[in-house]
Amino acid sequence: MKLRYGFNEIYGWYHLSQGTHRKEVQRRMRLMGTKVVRLFVFDQPVPDPFKDWRNFEGLVQAVLDIGAKPMITFAKFPEPYDRPKNINDFVLRSSEVLWGMIERWGGEEVSQWYFGIWNEPNNLIVGGDLNFQQYLRIYQALSAEIFRQLSPYLHDRKALIGGPAIDGTHRAYWLDWICRLLDEVDERQLGFVSWHCYGDWRPAVPSKSLGLQMWGSPDSPNGDAFEKLLLARTPTYEAKARSVARLLVGRNVLNICGELNTMSHHEYYYTLGHNQNQLGAAYYASALIHLIRGGADMELRWTATAHTDAYGLVYMDGKPSPAALAKQLFAQHVRFGDEVRFPENRLSLPQLDAIVSVSPAGGTSAVFVNTSREPVSFVPAEWDAALAACTRLFRLDLTTDDRVAAETCGERITLNGYGVGVISSGGAETIIE
Repeated sequence: MKLRYGFNEIYGWYHLSQGTHRKEVQRRMRLMGTKVVRLFVFDQPVPDPFKDWRNFEGLVQAVLDIGAKPMITFAKFPEPYDRPKNINDFVLRSSEVLWGMIERWGGEEVSQWYFGIWNEPNNLIVGGDLNFQQYLRIYQALSAEIFRQLSPYLHDRKALIGGPAIDGTHRAYWLDWICRLLDEVDERQLGFVSWHCYGDWRPAVPSKSLGLQMWGSPDSPNGDAFEKLLLARTPTYEAKARSVARLLVGRNVLNICGELNTMSHHEYYYTLGHNQNQLGAAYYASALIHLIRGGADMELRWTATAHTDAYGLVYMDGKPSPAALAKQLFAQHVRFGDEVRFPENRLSLPQLDAIVSVSPAGGTSAVFVNTSREPVSFVPAEWDAALAACTRLFRLDLTTDDRVAAETCGERITLNGYGVGVISSGGAETIIE
């Protein structure tokens, strides 16, 4: 198991770092195994380090306090993107921020952080719809400066600089960007490549009811059909991760899914809660299994803390959504460094995903995910003989009232609709609230 768990943090930054319930929010993020948190500079509604260093510093410190490392993402500047002065000004501003972080936290610490350059350059609304050559000029200029400042502290480690944070959801040729970045950038200045994937960007309701312009795209098949479509897409995480992994063979470069979620939108009227509800719980847990199968090194869900949006897993008062509880169960039983294996595909139960995890101490656990509204019943030991030793069941499905039910594991278990079931030979230390 080499996947590190993480989050993007934007709208909920205040609740993580300063809010009344920040300690509970931070505790919940620890329970979800958070090792990396992506923070934006110059973009997204987070504190600008030039205008509000105090709050920016507090946000970075909150990430460190939960035992995670920041991924500082430098994006973006006004057009034209290929104007030398604009690029130079962007590099100078970013350089000042990096210098300030080294002064505050020390070069040895900051050299262990991640530094992302730009965000979805192939997306017109998010990243400006750059072409690759424009992005490459920006990347080479800024990565050289980041490497210059970090190099005295790296010793024999590689600088964790990367990009392109490419939109891989509905953009053609997204893999070209990663392929060319690997081919055209000095490897000393490329420590990771990152890509994004959502289940869908279209509304879960008819677009006319929201007055939306779909730019030639069809409406999603609303209702039950849309739910089935969303859950049918989770295997694409494995395919995308495996595609990137093939490009990385022989390279000391990490494979990062830098954004994932069920739907790409902030409003409940648009998503119907599918990022946070039981469907969202099943989607996220299924996506994690497929990312691990595909060889990804890190996942950064969008986002950690909810403000008033329909993205975050943890609400601003620190209470977890069903999707947060699913991640919490998953992270407590499938840990970095565990031995993992995948039961053979069962054609009779294509709606069920599974992963088996064995800890260094020898404890065995398995996560099963039901990606359908219908109940599914099965015998775990028929999937993997070692699971006969599992005596505890932690179940989160459509019948558990958005809570985790702790039960004795029988020979056969049932997941009632969208949900996650974790069985374990131990489980005494599992936190389910």
